[in-house]
Amino acid sequence: MVRAVELAPILGDLSGNIGRITEAIAQAVSDGVQLLVLPELATTGYYLVSREAALAASLRTDAPQFTRWAAMLAPDTVVVVGFAERRGDIAYNSAAVLSSGGLLALYRKVHLWDEEKSIFAAGDETQPVVETPLGRIGVLICYDLEFPEVPRSLALRGAELLVVPTNWPLLARPEGEHPPEVIQAMAAARASAIPVVCCDRCGIEAGKLWTEGTTIIGSDGWAAGVRNSHVVTATVTLNAGAGQIGPRNHVIADRRPNHYAALVTGDEQ
Repeated sequence: MVRAVELAPILGDLSGNIGRITEAIAQAVSDGVQLLVLPELATTGYYLVSREAALAASLRTDAPQFTRWAAMLAPDTVVVVGFAERRGDIAYNSAAVLSSGGLLALYRKVHLWDEEKSIFAAGDETQPVVETPLGRIGVLICYDLEFPEVPRSLALRGAELLVVPTNWPLLARPEGEHPPEVIQAMAAARASAIPVVCCDRCGIEAGKLWTEGTTIIGSDGWAAGVRNSHVVTATVTLNAGAGQIGPRNHVIADRRPNHYAALVTGDEQ
C-alpha cells in the first residue's frame, strides 16, 4: 500500500511541523502502509523569507528526529519526506528516504524554482535511485519533474517507482482539467511505464493557495489512488520490468538514442 499525505506545514514552525509529520507516520504504520510520501519542505513551509529563516528552521542529516522517525517504522515501511537541510551555513531543499534501519538516502533539489534560488543552494548530485525494502525508488523534488529527462533517466537507471515531494502553487486552468503538474506526472509515468507518487501540500501560506494535486499514478499513466480528504492511498506494484507497454514494445529497450542525442547534449544534429 502506498500513501501520500497533504500536510499543511506552518511557516517556520519546526517543532509543530515535526509533530504533524510524526502523526502522519504513526497513522501510516498503524494502517499497514508500506510507502509514505510527504510534501516538499514539510518541516518548514515553503515561503521562507530568507536564507537565514531557512537555516533557523532547518535540520542536519544527523538530527535525532530522523532516528526517531526511523524507529517508528516497520521493517517493510519506507518514508520519503521533504525538509530544509542545514549543512554549515548552507541551506538545501532536500528529501530524506527513511526505513527502519535509518536514513537510506538524501537528495538535494537540483532544479530550484523562482525565489528558492535566493534561499537554497542547488544540489550537485544526480537524483538517486534508492535500494529500499520495497524495491528501487527514484527520488525527485517538484520542479525537477518539469524536465522530462529527469524521470526518464531515473527509469533508465533502474528505478521501479518514482516519488515526488512537491509544493504546487495554485494556477488557473480550464474547468475540468487536471493541474498541469499532474499532467506532466501522468506523462512521465506513461512515457517510461513506471508508477509515480506526487505528494503536494494543502492549507494557505503567505496568502497563497496550493493546488492540492497529490496523485498516485500507475505505470499506465492513469491516476490510481483513492482520496480521503488530504490523504491519497493506492495499491501500486513496483515495476521491475519498467518500460513494457505491449507484447512487442518496450519504451526503454526500443529507444534509438542516436536519433535524438541532442535532447540531452544540446548539440545540433
